[in-house]
Amino acid sequence: MPLITIDNISMNFGERDVLNGISFRVEEGDRIAFVGDNGSGKSTLFKIISGKYEPSSGKVIFHGNTIAGFLSQNMEEQDLSSSSLKPAAMLELEADIAAMEAEIAAADDPERHELMASYADLIAEYEAMGGYDYEHRLNDALGGLGLSGISSRTDLMSLSGGEKMRVCLARLIVEHPDVILLDEPTNHLDFEAVIWLESFLKSYGGAVFVITHDRHFIDSVANRVIELNGGRITQYRGNYTSYKKQKEASLKNLEAEIANLEEEYDHQLEVKQTMLSHRNISGYHQREKMVDKLEAILDEKRSQRPSEFAKMNFKAVPAERTGRSDRLILKCEEVCKQFDDSDTPLFTNVSFELKADEKVFFCGPNGCGKTTLLHMLTGDDYGTSGTILLSSGLKCGIMGQFVPFDDEEMNLFDELVSDSDLTVTEARSLLARFGFRGDDVFKQIKVLSGGERSRLYLCKLLNENPDLLILDEPTNHLDINSREILEDSLTFYDGAIVCVSHDRYFIEKCADRILGFKNGKAAVYDKYEYYLRDYEKKEDPVVVEDKTVNAPRDNGGVNPAKARKEQARKRARMRELEDLISELENRQSELEKMFTEGAGEDEYKEYGDNAAKLKDYYDEFFELGEELG
Repeated sequence: MPLITIDNISMNFGERDVLNGISFRVEEGDRIAFVGDNGSGKSTLFKIISGKYEPSSGKVIFHGNTIAGFLSQNMEEQDLSSSSLKPAAMLELEADIAAMEAEIAAADDPERHELMASYADLIAEYEAMGGYDYEHRLNDALGGLGLSGISSRTDLMSLSGGEKMRVCLARLIVEHPDVILLDEPTNHLDFEAVIWLESFLKSYGGAVFVITHDRHFIDSVANRVIELNGGRITQYRGNYTSYKKQKEASLKNLEAEIANLEEEYDHQLEVKQTMLSHRNISGYHQREKMVDKLEAILDEKRSQRPSEFAKMNFKAVPAERTGRSDRLILKCEEVCKQFDDSDTPLFTNVSFELKADEKVFFCGPNGCGKTTLLHMLTGDDYGTSGTILLSSGLKCGIMGQFVPFDDEEMNLFDELVSDSDLTVTEARSLLARFGFRGDDVFKQIKVLSGGERSRLYLCKLLNENPDLLILDEPTNHLDINSREILEDSLTFYDGAIVCVSHDRYFIEKCADRILGFKNGKAAVYDKYEYYLRDYEKKEDPVVVEDKTVNAPRDNGGVNPAKARKEQARKRARMRELEDLISELENRQSELEKMFTEGAGEDEYKEYGDNAAKLKDYYDEFFELGEELG
């Protein structure tokens, strides 16, 4: 049964078309994930549905008495000025009930009888509103979102941005609208709160329509995915994994169709030219019309490619490092941290080791000490006790949650080349790999979004070829396409990584091991799922002699150390393949220049042999990339 119909909605801001004639329906039982690049117009559509914006054309139809509740990611749009978490309508009704009770108490019998009828209506309305168990349900929601005990607060405006967002989310959940519209609800939530929210939304009695870049969240919750790209939408059935497969198949079919059209277009161009050379003017004009028609069809098909379609072959892998890939570069021993104004330590006896090719991710609830430990590794904070050892001569690259640039007026291209020896071609190729193409490279840094700033900063960081990358929530503010660019970059990166993250999809794709925090202690796990399994137990993680613990293994007997060596071997082979590919492509360019100057049979044969080798090298390169990814 339809709850909301989006009927041919368009939205223009000046000359920019944000939404271009989109139509779909939100049905009862839908769990829709709304995806697309940052700035593509997803939040705009939500504001149109909630009545905050008027569309340029089209309409939103609410069927029956459908009520939609909207949670914006912008806390400035939320009303927390009241000293109570109850809705204004409920507070007004409570005041009316209290006033009526006072009147009844003061009235004589005949008047009291009349007042009781009105009082019964107020009580029925209050009960229908869920007033009697509202606080209980709100406390349950707040507890699930990690804010137990906050309902007694009267200074709600003094809450942090993350706390405000969770309070507003809890209130919306308890109000139980027919359709919940959530804009980036997992922002500011730690993994416990995200798991609770997933469980709640999967069993929610109404429909759920959510903007999110959290791919694991989409996999867990969604039964539909709607992608917004270039002002138009494409709909997919299923969760994120299903959406990716369907999209890849659709793109493959689209590319095959484009290739066939291009082949026919080239053929008709040749025929047209033949007609002209034979002075067949009638046939020439007929073919000219056919060519124009094919060109229009081709332009339309090419416009259906997603904005992130153009991909750059990875060429900028860091130079080969000296020393063994499995050598120890960092060691934490019995590290403890306690703040001066606290009676209890933040964490105690944290120990782990990091090898030169390892990627270790710090995971745990907000406030457990992940970022604090990261700052201790960089020398920006100090432990209460314990030892942190770093390999001598270690070159570190650090990326925090805020990425600074010295000159905000500088454009991306100049920022990259200002402190490197990259050529123009190399710089533009490297920027393209991080999603900056064409005129985008001449944008000033000050106009970049948070996600674009993070991508540019990481681009510069990897170009410096550090031995160790230290990253604090690098996927914050990134849309799905940007997260995948980041993941691809880190997958090919052959140094060590220490990273704090809540992004489960990112963790599962990039991490070799997990340092998981629980109740002031930490232990090392082979997989994120093992940490989650251990976290849900009531007892603390067991810390054994080497200060690490592995959850029960289900890895077919694979030795993690051997697996890491095999990964290092594959990465080394990929570097070797890139060198071979680069050499052959340069040689192919030389041969192509010779063809215009009368090349001989030997050159043509070499060119054909090289083409076959290149195909084999590319096949092996991408196969290794998939195995590592």
